[in-house]
Amino acid sequence: MKKFAALLALSSLATLGTAHADTKPTIALVHGAFENAGIWQGVEAGLKADGYQVIVPTLPGRAGNPAGPDKVSLDLYRDTVLKSISSAKTPVVLVGHSFGGIVISDVAEAKPKKIQSLVYLAAYLPKDGDSLLSLATGDKDAKIGPQLNIDKEHGIASVAQGARADLFANDGSEQLRQAIPGLILDEPLGPLATPVRLTSDAYGAVPKFYVHTSKDQVVSPWLQAGMVASTPVKKEITLDTGHTPFLTDVSGVVHAIEQAANTR
Repeated sequence: MKKFAALLALSSLATLGTAHADTKPTIALVHGAFENAGIWQGVEAGLKADGYQVIVPTLPGRAGNPAGPDKVSLDLYRDTVLKSISSAKTPVVLVGHSFGGIVISDVAEAKPKKIQSLVYLAAYLPKDGDSLLSLATGDKDAKIGPQLNIDKEHGIASVAQGARADLFANDGSEQLRQAIPGLILDEPLGPLATPVRLTSDAYGAVPKFYVHTSKDQVVSPWLQAGMVASTPVKKEITLDTGHTPFLTDVSGVVHAIEQAANTR
């Protein structure tokens, strides 16, 4: 967490408004695979400065919410997010990064009336029956596949140490590139291969926004465009970044989320 804070001090935060928080939706930020809630520090600070209530859950199976890989499931991820937003006093704008896109989709399926909108940030935008595995293996331009190490015995996936800077911070400063390898976590395998079940009446009824990342090496621009073509969204925004814009373009991410929050 301290490493994230030091890196984010190098980024500029947006300060866009002063309206009262109780007139605005609550924003929940859901991290992706190989990450924890610390990725959102800068974005959380920017949103709070603009008057938003912000919820930042840590998914099970990592520091801050420990659980053995054999205990972790996509259902548990969904239920963790549902619990975190249960006390929100205003409708929730649910933001998911990368694999977090599948998690927020599952949450919207379970409680569509709780969710004002879904924001996919360099994220997997699934259809019924999709999983991270099915979408990622069809991504012809992604560079992460050969760099994944699958440890079935221990139920975890990891990213090759030497590839982490190029994959996750190809647009970052040298300082960020040096720090990134130590920030990427091992990920429980089970949820990555689990298909998400979605219906048009629940998930399909929730407005969706997509934030593209034009230099992404993990969820490629080609796949991002294809997913949006298959599941139309209300608005598209493009950031000229790699896969971790919350580290390299904090103000851009804050602005994109606020656009979604202010669009009805």
